[in-house]
Amino acid sequence: MSPAKKGWGAVLIIILLLVLDQTLKIWIKTHMQLHESIKITSWFYIYFTENPGMAFGIEIIGKLPLTLFRIVVVIFFAYYLYKVVKDNYKFSYIACVALIFSGAIGNIVDSVFYGVLFDHSAGQVATFLPEGGGYANWLHGKVVDMFYFPLIDVILPEWIPVWGGQNFIFFRPIFNLADSTICVGVFILFICYRHTLSKSLSKEDEEEEEEKEKNAKKPA
Repeated sequence: MSPAKKGWGAVLIIILLLVLDQTLKIWIKTHMQLHESIKITSWFYIYFTENPGMAFGIEIIGKLPLTLFRIVVVIFFAYYLYKVVKDNYKFSYIACVALIFSGAIGNIVDSVFYGVLFDHSAGQVATFLPEGGGYANWLHGKVVDMFYFPLIDVILPEWIPVWGGQNFIFFRPIFNLADSTICVGVFILFICYRHTLSKSLSKEDEEEEEEKEKNAKKPA
């Protein structure tokens, strides 16, 4: 397969996953109230929540720095994806990078635009482009999450130290399709292509050093 075909394949993956991710999020946002749930099975729910932080509800830094950090990461992955396509890497490797890139873009769309495009969902179904404006400013939107898999939901025995008698749920985090594509892409890269990833990053460093040496040799 030529680099051009691999490139178009990566673009197709990104567009398809981004459309699916945003379609699901917009449907959830415009049809469900915050913390409303739909039971699919005893271990799978569509549970609407909004995440101001990172994947799986993790909060480490403020919203604006996080959004800007995400944008920087996406720019890096866009450049990296371009390089691995240009260098004609295996399409399966390129597809993994495309998965991560599409997931990052999906969550950035929420962070950048949703605060302006929608009003809040607390106690109501949100409106798209509300007359009174959105619930936040640009770059301060919350990421829509909806997949909840309580595979194990039990009360722990009293004899267990510290946690005895408490409710134990696995898997507790609520996530979205974009989070899933990032995790799948990263998992496959580290399990199946760890050597290729390391080699490609080393190659990037070597090219940067060569470029610096060339610039240093140029006459002032």
